Amino acid sequence: MTNIVVLIKQVPDTWSERKLADGDYTLDREAADAVLDEINERAVEEALQIKERDGGEVTILAVGPERATDAIRKALSMGADKAIHIKDDLMHGSDAVQTAYVIASALGTVEGVEMVIAGNEATDGRVGAVPAMVAEYLELPHLTHLRKLEIDGETLKGERETDEGIFHVEAQLPAIVSVNEKINEPRFPSFKGIMAAKKKEVAVLTLAEIGVEADTVGLANAGSTVTGVTPKAAKTAGERVADEGDGGVKVAEFLVGQKII
Repeated sequence: MTNIVVLIKQVPDTWSERKLADGDYTLDREAADAVLDEINERAVEEALQIKERDGGEVTILAVGPERATDAIRKALSMGADKAIHIKDDLMHGSDAVQTAYVIASALGTVEGVEMVIAGNEATDGRVGAVPAMVAEYLELPHLTHLRKLEIDGETLKGERETDEGIFHVEAQLPAIVSVNEKINEPRFPSFKGIMAAKKKEVAVLTLAEIGVEADTVGLANAGSTVTGVTPKAAKTAGERVADEGDGGVKVAEFLVGQKII
């Protein structure tokens, strides 16, 4: 049996207009529809497949405002057993390092955790390092950016795909894992799962309840801040080339003019 915690995050819908808030330049979470990050759905799916094969329990862990409850419920409707929601206004403006510290502190409240599974990076911040940071705080081995994961007794084996090739990695449990979009295809919540999720336990905790001091989080204590933003330029019409027998030459001239070739 393997007891797994899956880290999830509610993010602005990729296809909606995303923007930063005026004043402190933090993410304006009210400006767009909020959804469970797709890569987290794959992390949940991987945990559920392990549970169905080997037994155990799947716990969801999320850090976020009140509306993050919707993302938590979706993960529960997929089949996870219970959830922990770290909800505290003091988290506003926290950077990736602070967030990793909070997650590590929250994991310390969960008994019998053998594996933590996360997505390789969220679609809003795109930091791609939080799972590794959590592992450093907890002094646990971590296998990141995996496209394949196997469990053999107390040993994890995985495949990490990079521009240089495929790396075969392994570690001993307990460990932290992050997965990429090739790991699996997540299931759709069934009606039965959606109804069952409404009755599953969601423990809502503040930072104080997991032992995190107020002066270690938040915008004022962040190691990185945004000091200004410039909106990206509006899209303009492309240049159309009519092929009158010399289309290839015109395209080549355009590429040369852009210093692409």
